[in-house]
Amino acid sequence: MQQPDIEIYLKDAEVDHKAITAWLTAAIGPCTAWAQKGQAWKCQTGDIPVTWVPLAVGKWNSLYLESERTPWADDLACARAAHAALGVEVRCAPGTWVEDENDEDADRWIRVSAEGEQEIVWRT
Repeated sequence: MQQPDIEIYLKDAEVDHKAITAWLTAAIGPCTAWAQKGQAWKCQTGDIPVTWVPLAVGKWNSLYLESERTPWADDLACARAAHAALGVEVRCAPGTWVEDENDEDADRWIRVSAEGEQEIVWRT
């Protein structure tokens, strides 16, 4: 089942919206020009609205794709693709985020890195 949207976190201040543009263009289609709105950068790739927030959580950059029409079924599939394309550690929630989940479940994340995939506790 396709998630309604995708959100992943990429570690590395060197990965910016320009690197994301190249990856998204290859994976989905051409990106529009990025427009900065406060701390966030926004564009569209194909017909998918994209938001990039540099250093959203400490050293982690947030990438949010606001559509169920991505090539990835879920956050983990996108995290795997981002890691393969960009070579940086990526974190994502293990499933669809639910507002009323308890704090313990909210801190469960999956890390995708050169060491493979593992479930971790990440207190954001």
